[in-house]
Amino acid sequence: MDAAFSPEQSAIRRTLRTALSRGAPPGPAAGGSGPGYDPALWARLADELGLPGLALPEAYGGVGGGTVELALAFEEAGRALVPLPLFATAGLAAPLITALGSEQQRAALLPAIADGSLTAALAVPGGHLATALGLTGDNAAGTWAGGGRAGGIQARPSPQGGGWLLYGEAEQVLDGHSAGLLIVAAHTGGFARGRTLLFLVRTAGTEGLARSRWTALDETRPQARIELRDTHAELLGEAGGDGDDGTGGANAGVPAALSAAGRTAAALLAAEAVGSAASALDRTVEHVKGREQFGRPIGSFQAVKHRLADLYVRVQAARSAAYYAAWDPDAGPLALAQCLEALRVVTGEAIQLHGGIGFTWEHEAHLYFKRAASDELLFGPVHRLRARAAESAGLFAGPAGDPLAREEVTV
Repeated sequence: MDAAFSPEQSAIRRTLRTALSRGAPPGPAAGGSGPGYDPALWARLADELGLPGLALPEAYGGVGGGTVELALAFEEAGRALVPLPLFATAGLAAPLITALGSEQQRAALLPAIADGSLTAALAVPGGHLATALGLTGDNAAGTWAGGGRAGGIQARPSPQGGGWLLYGEAEQVLDGHSAGLLIVAAHTGGFARGRTLLFLVRTAGTEGLARSRWTALDETRPQARIELRDTHAELLGEAGGDGDDGTGGANAGVPAALSAAGRTAAALLAAEAVGSAASALDRTVEHVKGREQFGRPIGSFQAVKHRLADLYVRVQAARSAAYYAAWDPDAGPLALAQCLEALRVVTGEAIQLHGGIGFTWEHEAHLYFKRAASDELLFGPVHRLRARAAESAGLFAGPAGDPLAREEVTV
């Protein structure tokens, strides 16, 4: 493994840092109202840098990069904390369309995502996004999508043919209120033969679809509630075939595709958390260098230096984990746990070291703290990320292969 970045990858980092520095700076109104991001900035990033299509194949209008390039972009986005539909579109939706979509669907959707004209969001019912992505639990059972009886989101073939009808609700949908395309996880089939499939819902002019933006803890990562009332949808993948639900082999690999997307998403979120932690630390260092007490900068006090040194080591260790996960996304969940923990500790210390001004709710330090708390609620908590990673690796498997078994130790 060559840990050095290529000149092209370094150029992506520099260019994106410059571009995002001209965006909305961190502040109380960064999340704002409406779509929750600056469409002009998004269009410029797509046009000048190809940001939404950074990891998409060139055949679909993308740049042809990979997870490493996209992770560097996420690190800079986390550093600037400028609201963008980047994670929902490029981190979740695009990989699922690439993995499961038919050639016709990929050709129709991916170029529009790559040029920034189409944003997308993944709608998972019940606030079970982390479980659906296989980050904190096994997603193979599919009960998080409704279980086949009630709740969640249910799908049934349209009586008129040529599509599906979805009924149910999804909460905590990232950028769901502004996305032009929704990828909806829904349960279909009878209780005995039911399964979870993914469906495409185009939001423009679609009947039976209601979307409302929620007031979220982290205004820089907007969330929405999606209500589906016999909403027309298209199956993601090739339709037709042998099942009693008419899906044939389409979406047969939904749990595996969601888990693969989850591992990559974890690596991207880890890089984003590192960027946020590094920015919060940099801003704190600048503050303690200029803030004076007893006739000298508070940063010159040994106790403050030690606290900052500990934070620096924590950020660098998290950055190493994030970079490794970008190279090997299978390490994404563990890297995400480490990076979220680092972000939580660094932002908490940043508020403390800013003193009285840091405790005011309007100060920018709280934006970074809210991002740390919100991400851990959405994709964690940290101990569950680690427990799931250990279970998947069989780290605690007992003699019978039971991952929960423990050998008794006699002292």
